[in-house]
Amino acid sequence: MESTSRISSLMDPARDLTVDAAQAMSKALKGGSSSSRNIPFTKLKALLDSRSDRDILDGLKRVISMIYQNKPCLPYFSSVVKNVANPNLEVKKLVYIYLLHYAESDPDLALLSVNAIQKSLTDQNPQVRALALRTMSGMRVPVISQIVSLAIKRGAGDMSPHVRKAAALAIPKCYNLDPNTLPQLLDYLSTLIGDKQYFVVGPAVQAFLEICPERTDLIHKHYRGLVKKLVDMDEWSQLATLRLLLFYSRRCFPQRTEKVPRVNKKGFYDDEPDEAVETDQIVEILDPDLKLFLDGCKSLLRSRSPAVTTSVASVFLYLGTRDYLQEAVGPLIGLMRGAPEVEEVALCNIVLVCLSAPELFVPYSLHFLMRARDSPQIWKLKIELLTLIFPHAALNLKSIILSELEHFSHSSDIEMIRESVRAIGRCAQVDPKNAHRCFKVLLNQISSFDNVLVSEVLTVMRHLIQQDPTSHRKTVVRLARNLDRTASPEARATIIWLVGEFASLDPDNNIAPDVLRILVKGFTDESEAAKQQIVLLAAKVYLLFLQKHVPTATTDNDDNGQEQNHDNDRSVTIDSSYMDHAISKVWNYILLLARYDTSYDLRDRARLFKALLSNPQSIQLAALLLLAPKPVPHSPSPSESRKGLVLGSTTLVLGTDVAGVLGLPGYEELPKRVEEGLEPDPKLRDVGDLTEKDEYVPMSARGGASATVAASKRLDAAVRDQGLEKVVAAGTTKQAGSKPRTLDDWLAESEEEEDDEDDETEEETDEGTESEEESGDEEEEEESDEEESEDDDEKGMRKGLISKGLP
Repeated sequence: MESTSRISSLMDPARDLTVDAAQAMSKALKGGSSSSRNIPFTKLKALLDSRSDRDILDGLKRVISMIYQNKPCLPYFSSVVKNVANPNLEVKKLVYIYLLHYAESDPDLALLSVNAIQKSLTDQNPQVRALALRTMSGMRVPVISQIVSLAIKRGAGDMSPHVRKAAALAIPKCYNLDPNTLPQLLDYLSTLIGDKQYFVVGPAVQAFLEICPERTDLIHKHYRGLVKKLVDMDEWSQLATLRLLLFYSRRCFPQRTEKVPRVNKKGFYDDEPDEAVETDQIVEILDPDLKLFLDGCKSLLRSRSPAVTTSVASVFLYLGTRDYLQEAVGPLIGLMRGAPEVEEVALCNIVLVCLSAPELFVPYSLHFLMRARDSPQIWKLKIELLTLIFPHAALNLKSIILSELEHFSHSSDIEMIRESVRAIGRCAQVDPKNAHRCFKVLLNQISSFDNVLVSEVLTVMRHLIQQDPTSHRKTVVRLARNLDRTASPEARATIIWLVGEFASLDPDNNIAPDVLRILVKGFTDESEAAKQQIVLLAAKVYLLFLQKHVPTATTDNDDNGQEQNHDNDRSVTIDSSYMDHAISKVWNYILLLARYDTSYDLRDRARLFKALLSNPQSIQLAALLLLAPKPVPHSPSPSESRKGLVLGSTTLVLGTDVAGVLGLPGYEELPKRVEEGLEPDPKLRDVGDLTEKDEYVPMSARGGASATVAASKRLDAAVRDQGLEKVVAAGTTKQAGSKPRTLDDWLAESEEEEDDEDDETEEETDEGTESEEESGDEEEEEESDEEESEDDDEKGMRKGLISKGLP
């Protein structure tokens, strides 16, 4: 009978599986699942109201499918909610999903399910308790905020870590329902942050960052525990914990430095005395707790998540020394092997780190060479990186970088041409010692037939010449010779401006009048930009001529030796002999040509210059206007404007042009580093929830030899801790002295025990009634003693077997 009932009990789930398989096959033959086809409202409601779990589950699946198809499912609220007390776990899950979607739409009906959900909080299954807590906190019904708070309190002290994790995730939801519950939630949050399970601490940290990121005082006693649990957390929890510890460290650890006073320099020979050399080297001193955090982050550089790697790099950038930052450079470069979108984000972060320490990326410079499949966003960042590391590279590497930029300056893409030429200019700007090499590359491209290339090259050269005009006189002459071969209007205008701008530097070797004489012949055929520069060049040449040959005022000395000014009547005029000079004739000819030009702007400029230079008394004003020194142009790196943004943030990738000056919503700048003397007392971090015996050990530290220890050795260690060596030894000696028993031995032993019991009963019957009671009591005591001894023997034997690794 027993075997028959057992077989029938095994057949029940098999029959159910067969029925389910038949239903699934019929649905597949009909062309899809039943949840994807519309059925009448009454039929679906009948499924929800059925007493069969299979029908209820089918109806709930249909309703949930309709929810995600954006179909109205609110009419089924009452039929769904009454299944909240169903003991079937699958039914509970679907009902909870429905409540999360529609509880806010009908709060009154949703309150009917609160009582059943509260009962689930005390269920024996921890999964049911966690689901109930998540559902209650996610219903978004403000009336139950206090009930949710009590549920969180119960969940924070639950034995199951999964329920405690659900309590941590429920804290922000409860705070959004009722901000007045914050004092209670802070107590629960402080308990959960100090939890011994790392997957409970992660959600607790996320809740902390959401509701009270400024409460640094809650983190003091849990700081070291968070650092140790960091390596075992999942990626999302690691990101939140790294952000929390970064903010905490900047608020609690000041930046301390010390000057290295002396370096002992040992002599070449042994008998020579040591020499003390003074140095100005400054070394940063790290707090022991800060160093604990930085060392704990090193293992995260091997994370599979690019976000974690970037977050660790930001920790090293804003908290660590250059040695720590150097360890993060390699993993950051490794992110470039990912998908194109990951590569772009990685390059944005690499550029920001490179702006602070470009010399660390020199060994990886070949990774920044452009490829044909690179998108414009990627190759622009690579060009910028090559420019940043150029001054720190060796000569052979500088040649490679210049060759790379020169090659892409001949591309068919106009944007790539401009970026490549500008990058060459930035290389010359940041490395003056090798600027002549950059100039040589640019000068070789002036004779190109590409107007865009020539215009960009001349613009870059103009900026470089303005930085050091005295050393580029021959360069200006060479550019003037290329005017006949230059057809680009912008290029011609740039060369003409350079000739006029530097005409006053070397008056004895001034080529501006000859260049002006040549340009006047084809004035009418020039572009408007070139015409404007020709008029400006003519005004500068004529002004220099006037300063050299025409006096602005006459002065005499009186009897006392003081100067007297005789220009009160302003009657100084230009001598007629000067008017017949070639420069004056060219100037008048230019004014005549500009007077009848079609451009209003050109005619107005010509009239302005004529008014300034016609009166000798205004020569000083004209010189101030035309010959004033121009500000030296500076071409910063394109990402220089993003230098103050936080590494790893989306605002850094998009830039302030897209994200705005204040960044995207949710962007938070790093807090300022606390000043020395204002930091919290380090003793606050000495008080922890973990004692020395129960101190948390990361899983990585548990690896190695301890991870491969056999279960028998662990049991031996447990026996030693409990002091049960004697009991186990007694069991093992008893077992060692006896031979292995066969089935006949066990049967013979059982027969002997039965015979002994019969003899004892016969002796008991011969005694009187009074002795029967006493002997009965004694027999009971003896039996109980025998049972206890047998139990002890069995326990000893079991422990002995276990200690030897036997089952």
